[in-house]
Amino acid sequence: MHGSRYLSRKITLPAALAALMIPSAAFAQGTDPAGSGPIVAALGWLQGTLLGNVATAVAVMAVAAVGFMMLTGRLNWRFGATVIIGVFILFGAASIVAGIQGVAGG
Repeated sequence: MHGSRYLSRKITLPAALAALMIPSAAFAQGTDPAGSGPIVAALGWLQGTLLGNVATAVAVMAVAAVGFMMLTGRLNWRFGATVIIGVFILFGAASIVAGIQGVAGG
């Protein structure tokens, strides 16, 4: 029994290390899984809604209102900066993710 445990460890450790060294195992699959069409369509709609023309107009008005309130002293500067940074993150999400994927991919 002791011998089979030793042999199992002797094989398992190099196999695990080899799996960690293969970068293609870490990449996500290139195609959508079967049956995910409605989910992908819903996420595409959500992305279009969050980044579309209406969202852009609302974000411009929100930044203008927050900026005006900050200048007149009606709003804390820290809260106003948080709102503006949140808008930048929302609209820059695609670039942020592309940058992370570029660094992770090599």
